[in-house]
Amino acid sequence: MTTYFTPDHEYIKMESADVGVVGITHFAQDKLGDLVYAELPEVGAKVVAGKDVCVIESVKAAAEVKAPADGEVIEINQAVADDPTLVNTDPEGKGWFFKMRVADKSKLSALMDQAAYDKSIG
Repeated sequence: MTTYFTPDHEYIKMESADVGVVGITHFAQDKLGDLVYAELPEVGAKVVAGKDVCVIESVKAAAEVKAPADGEVIEINQAVADDPTLVNTDPEGKGWFFKMRVADKSKLSALMDQAAYDKSIG
């Protein structure tokens, strides 16, 4: 499973050729602090790379989660909507926000791989 990262600390883990799981990185969660609220997108919503998709609130601040690619939301993580603290304990695992069908997967190459992301936060 290939994972790509945005400069804004979102990730997309490609589960198949055109479906990716989107969330925030450990780094982003650590900077935000404990999440207390997550407003997830609607299934079927069209998303645009770099544009806001979700709103999350922590004990420190509110933040927007941006789409890492153009596409369509095909599933949300209802467990996170019901209990945002899942993001605090496992942001890159059980704490994902939504799954999306990527419109043009060739554009994912513009995102960072794990090594580049680690260097960017290093």
